[in-house]
Amino acid sequence: MTKKDETASSRRDFLKLAGTAGPAAIVAVATSGQTAEAAPAKTDGKMQDTAHTRAYFDSARF
Repeated sequence: MTKKDETASSRRDFLKLAGTAGPAAIVAVATSGQTAEAAPAKTDGKMQDTAHTRAYFDSARF
């Protein structure tokens, strides 16, 4: 009869740990109390003059 090494962790033990550690990390991050704030949007009603908007207007000309 072969003797199984009790100290070595098996793949099943690793998967059990990974299954519980992932959600615990998500909960820890979600309950940290820090909130992300968005940058205030410009409300002047005009479109920003960027390279992207200029490229769009150049391509939209007929």
